[in-house]
Amino acid sequence: MLICPEKWSSFKNFCIVGFSNFAPPNFNRKEMQFNLKEIFTVGMILFAVIDIIGSVPIIIDLRQKVGHIKSEKASIVAMLLMIAFLFLGESILNLIGIDVSSFAIAGSFVIFFLALEMILGVSLFKDDIPATASIVPLAFPLIAGAGSMTSLLSLRAEYEVQNIIVAIVLNIIVVYAVLKMSTKIEKVLGSGGIAILRKVFGIILLAIAIKLFRTNVGF
Repeated sequence: MLICPEKWSSFKNFCIVGFSNFAPPNFNRKEMQFNLKEIFTVGMILFAVIDIIGSVPIIIDLRQKVGHIKSEKASIVAMLLMIAFLFLGESILNLIGIDVSSFAIAGSFVIFFLALEMILGVSLFKDDIPATASIVPLAFPLIAGAGSMTSLLSLRAEYEVQNIIVAIVLNIIVVYAVLKMSTKIEKVLGSGGIAILRKVFGIILLAIAIKLFRTNVGF
């Protein structure tokens, strides 16, 4: 309450009524709040799904087949595809009458089989490799493929959008670095090191797939 001097008695009632209920504006600080734990979790999930380290042999093979690969172009196109699907994917699902939970369950099966590929060293998904490489198959489907797209909508059911976007950007930075240094990475890790990494991230993906399934089914 604002206390007015007695000589301002004509304004006293105005002061009491006008300011007695005054309070500073209540800003909602939860809007657009970044959560480092969510960013790290989503980032690790996308890193495992994209599996850019495990794709180093494929990248090197593509370089030998088509020559120079435009790392910047591939990275930017992949990032735009992932962010666009993050926002438009749910609308597309609503258009065809599918809810996010159902899509997340389907996505858990895709991630499950991707994990089996990485752990067992088998090939369950067949992709044709065209003559060009900067956009297809690097940007799509190698980086922003079925697994990452499915994972994005599955993750949106559990995590905040802004944290997912930050995780996408961080992963694209890693992707760009790997594309630029793919030959050096293969020499440092060797075929054995890359195989071990694939199996480790395969086990992580398997656990993620089970968690997504249980969460959206309601166990």
